[in-house]
Amino acid sequence: MKELNKQIIEVLSNSTEKLNYKQIAAKIKIFDKKGREEVKKELDKLINAKVVLKAGRGKYKLNSKFQDTKTTGKNYIIGRVEQKRSGMAFVIPQGKQDDTPEESTIDDIFVADGNLGNALNGDLVKVVLFPARKGKRIEGQVVEVVQRSKRQLVGTIHIKQGVAFFVPDNTILRRDVIIPGKNLRKAKTGDKVVVRILDWASNHRNPIGEVVNVLGKPGSNDVEMLSILAESDFPVSFPKAVEQEAEAIPTEIPEKEILRRRDFRDVTTFTIDPADAKDFDDALSFEVLENGLYRVGIHIADVSYYVKPGTGIDAEAYSRGTSVYLVDRTIPMLPEALSNNLCSLRPDEDKLCYSAVFDLDDNAKVHKEWFGHTVIRSNRRFDYEQAQQIIETGEGDLSEAILPLHKLAQVMRKQRFDNNAISFETEEVKFKLDENGKPIGVYLKEQKEANWLIEEFMLLANKRVAEKIGKRRSSTQPEFVFVYRVHDKPLEEKLGIFKNFVKKLGFDLKTTSTKAFSNSLNKMLENEKGKPDYDMLSKLSIRIMARAVYTTDNIGHYGLAFPYYTHFTSPIRRYPDLMVHRLLDRYLTHQPSVNKEQYEDYCKHCSDMERQAMEAERNSIKYKQAEYLADKIGQEFDAVVSGISKWGVYAELKESHCEGMIPMRSFDDDFYYIDEENYTLVGLHHGKNLRFGDPIRVRVVAVDIIKRRMDFERVVE
Repeated sequence: MKELNKQIIEVLSNSTEKLNYKQIAAKIKIFDKKGREEVKKELDKLINAKVVLKAGRGKYKLNSKFQDTKTTGKNYIIGRVEQKRSGMAFVIPQGKQDDTPEESTIDDIFVADGNLGNALNGDLVKVVLFPARKGKRIEGQVVEVVQRSKRQLVGTIHIKQGVAFFVPDNTILRRDVIIPGKNLRKAKTGDKVVVRILDWASNHRNPIGEVVNVLGKPGSNDVEMLSILAESDFPVSFPKAVEQEAEAIPTEIPEKEILRRRDFRDVTTFTIDPADAKDFDDALSFEVLENGLYRVGIHIADVSYYVKPGTGIDAEAYSRGTSVYLVDRTIPMLPEALSNNLCSLRPDEDKLCYSAVFDLDDNAKVHKEWFGHTVIRSNRRFDYEQAQQIIETGEGDLSEAILPLHKLAQVMRKQRFDNNAISFETEEVKFKLDENGKPIGVYLKEQKEANWLIEEFMLLANKRVAEKIGKRRSSTQPEFVFVYRVHDKPLEEKLGIFKNFVKKLGFDLKTTSTKAFSNSLNKMLENEKGKPDYDMLSKLSIRIMARAVYTTDNIGHYGLAFPYYTHFTSPIRRYPDLMVHRLLDRYLTHQPSVNKEQYEDYCKHCSDMERQAMEAERNSIKYKQAEYLADKIGQEFDAVVSGISKWGVYAELKESHCEGMIPMRSFDDDFYYIDEENYTLVGLHHGKNLRFGDPIRVRVVAVDIIKRRMDFERVVE
C-alpha cells in the first residue's frame, strides 16, 4: 500500500478545491476516527515541510511549488484572474478563491496588462512566475486560459463606418469585441445584446464574437431583467427542441405505473406554498394510526420519472443547475410543461411522487420510515397566509391535519436548536410592483409558524435520506457515492474577530466547541431581538459563516447540526435533488455505486450555478431598489451602516431597505481609516467613527438604474 503522505499529496495534487482532513481521508477511503487522526498527523508533518499549505477553515492545499515545475525549471501556478477597474490584474492562486484569507507562502500574482494575453476577469488561468526580486511583489504572465469564467457577455452594439463593436456593460472588461456583420443578428447601434466570444488569438488585441440574443433598448424592465440573467450565464429561454420534447411527454399516467406505486390518494394531503407560486414540488399527507402514532408523508414531485438521463431536457436542466428567482419573474430549470403542469402537485389531480414516509410519536421520534415511489392526490392548495391563520385560530379546512403537524414541527424545531443548530432569521426583501413592473413599495417577508411547519418536515426528509445512504450500519455495508449538502464551520480568523467585537458589547461568545458556540450565539441573538443592535449582530453572524455547497465528501452541516444532510425535496427547481432521487432509487434497488469523480464534478457545477443564481437574484433586487429611488433624488432618509470598504460606507435605508454607498471621497473632514477588527470607520483626529449597524441620516444624491448603483451623502445634523 502506498505511503500515507504520498496518498495525501496525490489527492491534493488532483484536486481543484481546497480540502479538509475528513475530505482528504474520504478520498483515500479512510472513514474511521483513528484513521482520520493519522491523516491529520501526516498533514501536520507536510505543513512543517511546506509541501502542504493551510488554506483557511481547517482546509489544505498542495504548495504550488511542488505541483508543476516539470522539466522546464519554471514555476507555474493555477488561479483566477481578478481585474481591477484601474486596469491592473492579479491572479488569485487556487485555494484562495472564496472570500476568506488563507495561510500561504504564495501571494496573489500581479499580472501587467501586456502579460494578461486574452484572459478575462474571472478566468481560470495558468501563470508562469517571474524570478522573485527582493522587496518586490510576485509577478507573472498568463500562458494559458484553462477555463473561461463566462460563456456570454452583456453590453451594447456600436456600428461605426461599417464596423460593429460590442461594448460590455462590465467596465472591468477593457476590450471591445468585434462583431462581423454576419454575426450581428440584425442588432442595431444602441441595442443591448448578449454576445459570445468565438475567437481570440493571442496576438490580437480584440476578440471576435457573435450576437446570440438581441435584448432590446436599454432601460426597459424586461431588457434589464434579461440582462441580469445573461450576466450570470443563464439562458433567457429554452431551446425549441427542449420545449418540444417536454410538450411531447404524455399527460396521462399509465395504469401499470400507478399499480407499481404505493397509493396515497385516499389519505389527507395538501401543499403549502407562497401565494404567487406556480410550481408545487412538495406535499404533506397526514393520518393517525391505530397504535396512536402519526404517519406523515413528505411527497416530492417525481421528476426522475419524466426527466431521463441522456435527454435534451436533462442536459438543459443540468446546464442551468437551478431555477432563478428574480424580483418579477421565475426562470425555471425545467420547461413550463413540466414545472407548472406535469410535475406540479396541483390539487384534485393524480400526481407521481417520490416520498419519504415516517411514523412519528408525540415527541417526533421516528418509529418507522419508508422511501419509495407513490401516487398522490392533493386535497387542497394552501398559501402560507391561509395555513398561518389556521395555526393561529385553530380552525379551518384540514385543521385536523395542520394543527397536529404544527405541534410536531414545533417539537422538531426545538430539538434541532437543543442539538446545537444555529438560529438564523434572514430577511427577504420583496417589492410591490405596478402593472409595468415598476416598484411602488418595498417590504420584508416575514417567516412565521406556517413556514417553519414546512421547513421542519423538509429538513426531516433531507436528513433521513442522507442517513439512509451515507450512514454505515456495519463494516460490511458497501460505501455509496452520494450527493450531500454540506456546511463547514466558520473560519477561525473571522470567528476570532467577531468574538472580540461582541465582547466589547458585553457578550461572551464561547468558541471552545460547536455546542458552546451555537448556544452562546443563539442566546445572544435571542436577547437582542427587538433591540437596536439585533440586525447588525444577525448580519455579522451570517457573514462569518462558510457557504453551503454540494459535494460527494460528507462533512456534515454545521449550521443545522446534522451529521448527514442532502437536498431531496425540490427536484423541480434544483438539479442536485434530481440526482439524489436517481441515486436513492439506484441504491434502494441494490445497484452498484456511481463514479465518485464524475459526481464530484456534477456537484461543483451545481454549486457554481447556485452562486450565479444568487448573484442574479441580488442584482435584480439592486435594480428594483435603484428604480424605486430614482425619483427620490435629494430626499433624506434614516439609515443604518450596512458595510464598510475602502471605496466607501454602505448604508441601508430603514424604511425601504435600499442600500447605497457614501463614497469615501466625501469623508473629507478628517483622515479616516478602516478598523477591520471592530467593523468601524475611524476618524483619526476628531474621533468621528462609524460602526457597522450605527444609525445615520443620508440624502440620495445620484441613482444609476442601468448600473444598479445608488449614491448617498451624510446629512450632518
